[in-house]
Amino acid sequence: MTGPAGPADGPLRHAEPVMGTVVSFDVRDAGEGERRARVEQGLRRAVAWLHRVDRVFSTYRPGSQISRLARGEIGPGDCDPEVAEVLALGAAAERAGAGAFSLRAGGALDPSGVVKGWAVERASALLREAGSQRHSVNGGGDIQTAGEPEPGRPWGLGVAHPLHPGSYATVVRGRDIALATSGTAERGAHILDPRTGRPVRNGLASVSVVGRSLTRADIAATTAFALGPDARAWLERQPGLEGFAVLDDGRAWWTPGFADHARLPDAAG
Repeated sequence: MTGPAGPADGPLRHAEPVMGTVVSFDVRDAGEGERRARVEQGLRRAVAWLHRVDRVFSTYRPGSQISRLARGEIGPGDCDPEVAEVLALGAAAERAGAGAFSLRAGGALDPSGVVKGWAVERASALLREAGSQRHSVNGGGDIQTAGEPEPGRPWGLGVAHPLHPGSYATVVRGRDIALATSGTAERGAHILDPRTGRPVRNGLASVSVVGRSLTRADIAATTAFALGPDARAWLERQPGLEGFAVLDDGRAWWTPGFADHARLPDAAG
């Protein structure tokens, strides 16, 4: 990690390539002097945490704990405690997901649907422990915020339009909010439907979920995207979460409470 950018008493910003994406930090209350030094140390711990998560959970690293666990070379008791935590979160998501969420992709152990949101939320918690109450951590479009960027002004989090690159489908506003999106815009049809074992193609281009916890929002977005026509009804049953979807034909729908967070298109599909 190179030195974080920003004047000695201004916002603290840093972008870190990790976990196959770029995680961006925007700390608005770093302050100066000893306080800033503590927050900068918290940022370094958060970056180190993300690289540790990558080493432990990457399915692209043959030597990662999750890859070795998938091959049966080690058991859960041989892994770091966080592995058991992530697997428990995934098991709960499987039970709640109406068959549309799984820890196994094509039969192989793959907790990727849990890890990114969980890791980014934990990075935000490390900044809070260092004294920051006003920041955002953005992991490739999945965002955990703390407080507000400025007193009395909410965060504005853009939802990328899956059919019109470079534009937003909507903007989510709030304090202490998290936003996660699943879809085909960035990586094509890469999300597998556990019920069929095939890439999801169900009329949805993207599903975004807003809540307080990025872990929950990320899992819910992945589940809802796989559910397709059943996604809206499923999201409406999830306490503390609201959803917004863009269909392949450009229409959109959203759950009733989503309007409290966002500037919306003129009509729902």
